[in-house]
Amino acid sequence: MSEAFNADRLTRLCDFLRQSPTPWHATQAMAERLEKAGFQRLEETANWQLTSGQRYYVTRNDSSIIAFQLPSGALKSLRMLGAHTDSPGLRLKPNATQYSAGWLQLGVQVYGGVLLAPWFDRDLGLAGRVHVRHSDGRMESVLLNVERPIAMVPSLAIHMDRDVNAGRAINPQTQMAPVLLQSDSADLSGLLATWLEEQHGMRGVDVVDFELGFYDVQPPSLVGVKQELIASARLDNLLSCFIGLEALLESDGSQGALLVANDHEEVGSASACGAQGPFLSDVLKRINGQVGGASEESLIQLIQSSLMISCDNAHALHPNFRDKHDERHGPAINGGPVIKVNASQRYATNSVTGALFRDVCLEADVPVQSFVTRADMGCGSTIGPITATEVGVPTLDVGVPQWAMHSIRETAGTRDVEYLTRALKVFLNRPTLY
Repeated sequence: MSEAFNADRLTRLCDFLRQSPTPWHATQAMAERLEKAGFQRLEETANWQLTSGQRYYVTRNDSSIIAFQLPSGALKSLRMLGAHTDSPGLRLKPNATQYSAGWLQLGVQVYGGVLLAPWFDRDLGLAGRVHVRHSDGRMESVLLNVERPIAMVPSLAIHMDRDVNAGRAINPQTQMAPVLLQSDSADLSGLLATWLEEQHGMRGVDVVDFELGFYDVQPPSLVGVKQELIASARLDNLLSCFIGLEALLESDGSQGALLVANDHEEVGSASACGAQGPFLSDVLKRINGQVGGASEESLIQLIQSSLMISCDNAHALHPNFRDKHDERHGPAINGGPVIKVNASQRYATNSVTGALFRDVCLEADVPVQSFVTRADMGCGSTIGPITATEVGVPTLDVGVPQWAMHSIRETAGTRDVEYLTRALKVFLNRPTLY
């Protein structure tokens, strides 16, 4: 296989990860790159005027985004890429302020399937969106990102829990509230007022509501003697968002192509902006209505002539836990993109879509791997089966292999970033799909 280490791409990836502590920040970062590349922003509440040969994007809830390019000729099919913007973490409760032992703490709720133990003793920032009311009654939504370490969840000393290394359950209600300030009078409202003034110059505004979460402020880094690894928070699944965006921006524009990055995958996708919601279907209907056949019949034809590659990271073979994989299906880090297969349809891949992706990888000159969970273990899922069910588009699930999925800091291979990007570019440029 040809050389796969791309330093410039890895720099852009690290920048994107730093800019994206929440789904709202990730969507904003993606939108900014799309606009710089000439994509035109669409508003869902406005009338669309689409033109063949042009490129567009639209957001929903400011946390999900769809970008698409239209061919100069007739639109007969779409090469679709799917990912998700959210990651497991600790989100603030509405009435978060609480005190214990002379310390201000903020109560949290668990978002998604969090691996809790790695959250202890980390430098934590806070980010999300805040809705404020100005003195004139005007409401405004703003993004907030306190990038410095303002909080931590301290561990209990081993002297007070001698059996901790034998395994101990963690109670997120009583043991996971971060400490922020040695005080019994400060509160979240005062802190938000300070941060809103620092970041947005806002004074005298009322905080009406918010969606905020803690995150590890340690920046992404390249790890290993030869920088074989990238370590960062939220690789699941911002890595797929980044790779899909890179492939779309570097495609030649000859084919109809679409990238969708949904929010709420980690909690089941059942929302207006999640994969189980109507966001993608709504956009496809509007595209078909303007540059397709403008009928229900032509919409079905368009969908069935298209293909969705759902990109979500896969479990790499762990050198310390080899027995957790089927011995013939343990994907290697830096071994190329992984086709994810599950007979119970937890992944959407079938032999037709799997064969097509293997052919794409052959054309792109990248290695390809397969992943199946052990028959005696459960299997996670992705937006792939949900999108296939809701939209009806032929779909397969692929991903970059990684370690420590759902930890506060995850690890993937630097060469796999280039491998999957290269494969997806070939897919987006293909004159024919089947």
